[in-house]
Amino acid sequence: MSLAALCGLAACGSLRPPVAPATVPAAAATAPLRSELGNEIALYALGLIDTGYRFGGKNPDAGLDCSGMVSYIFERAAGIRVRGSAADIARQGRAVGSEALRPGDLVFFNTRNAPYSHVGIYIGDERFIHAPNRNGKVRIDRIADRYYAQRFEAARTFLD
Repeated sequence: MSLAALCGLAACGSLRPPVAPATVPAAAATAPLRSELGNEIALYALGLIDTGYRFGGKNPDAGLDCSGMVSYIFERAAGIRVRGSAADIARQGRAVGSEALRPGDLVFFNTRNAPYSHVGIYIGDERFIHAPNRNGKVRIDRIADRYYAQRFEAARTFLD
């Protein structure tokens, strides 16, 4: 080690050699666009917590329903147009296994004895944000909660 390097280390109060950086797997080193957009979508969704529910609602000022919330967030956070009812949205996108869910993916439930009658945005840690008409506000729930676990149907992604 050169004298200049030793002096520089001494000025910092330590003579320990630098620690080698941790190795990062190649796949993790180049985070896919899906992760970046998914995180943006999840963060934007969190900003809508406690927004009022309104059937057919497509903006937070008037109130949101589940599909209106998804359309609103995807358009503003990622520039992706997602339109229609929860069932319409379920027919779009690419299927994702529940074990491969990432923030920004959509999760679908049968909540009214109709396939794909409810949609939410996965935010990580087995949680999703949605606009349920029950309790009347945008909120976070867990996919594993009994009510949702029994009604979970599928997941889709519009990312990557």
